[in-house]
Amino acid sequence: MPYTLFLFEDGKQIEAKAVSNERNNAITKIGTIYCRLSKQKYIENVNKLLAHIKRGDIYEINYCIEFFCEHAVINPQQVFKKLNELTEAPFAQLIKAEDDYIICASPERFIQKKVNVLISQPMKGTARRSTNVAEDLKIKNALQHSLKEQTENVMALDVARNDLSQVAEKGSVVVSELFGVHTFKNVHQMLSTVNCRLKENVNLTDIIKATFPPASMTGAPKLKAIELIKKYELSPRGIYSGALGIIDENGDFDFCVVIRTIIYNEKLKRLSFHVGSAITAQCNLEEEWNECLLKAETLFKAMDISLNDVVFIE
Repeated sequence: MPYTLFLFEDGKQIEAKAVSNERNNAITKIGTIYCRLSKQKYIENVNKLLAHIKRGDIYEINYCIEFFCEHAVINPQQVFKKLNELTEAPFAQLIKAEDDYIICASPERFIQKKVNVLISQPMKGTARRSTNVAEDLKIKNALQHSLKEQTENVMALDVARNDLSQVAEKGSVVVSELFGVHTFKNVHQMLSTVNCRLKENVNLTDIIKATFPPASMTGAPKLKAIELIKKYELSPRGIYSGALGIIDENGDFDFCVVIRTIIYNEKLKRLSFHVGSAITAQCNLEEEWNECLLKAETLFKAMDISLNDVVFIE
């Protein structure tokens, strides 16, 4: 059933309607896929961010890169169907907003309101799946006990706790799950859950102002991390790292973080998506680069593209 969703991007609210589930038979033609920067340039930029961490400007930052194609013809419904089959993501959505299709397979909840309770689930920590059951369990356990991943996760959690405290009843902010590892069809993810009771007379605008952008997509401290993201990322994120969600007639809502998402402009024939990872003092640059490629891999598969087809610009 189609439903109306609300998108928040740079503080602006845009109403968009879910596209019909009817299929068309458009041929998929993907031109050259580019990555905005090379591995060498990625490492160079992350080293600059690590210098900021060493100076104490920030403790963590989410650094993202863009893959794009300027000459693409795709069937958004078919790409969404395949992406959903590959991920079975809990926040999978296909949205058409003017000429843009938002093909989303997000596994991450940004914020949810149930009556007077607010819930946020910052996600930090990603590991691949294996078809071998024993190996898959080993990978999951390694993620669960990784000090590096826990450090990244707790920093995002602290930002989320601080955000919620601005609209919460005094003393009601509680962490109900710490370092939980949730298994999805294509990856294992570490997430924590924080919730609070809302103060009286708090509305949706108040909540968005306090919590947006999502803690997991910025860094700590949040405002300084956003400043450095604007300086060191080579392309604007757009709706990526924003939020999509549903608001019901009672005023309750559920928004996801816009990650694992392909943006396709049907008029311009431009296709793009971002991936990223958390940078902390403990990070290994090779592993961070590989994490970005792991997140991109499923999006490539949904369009029958190989990582070998990508041209790295710088």
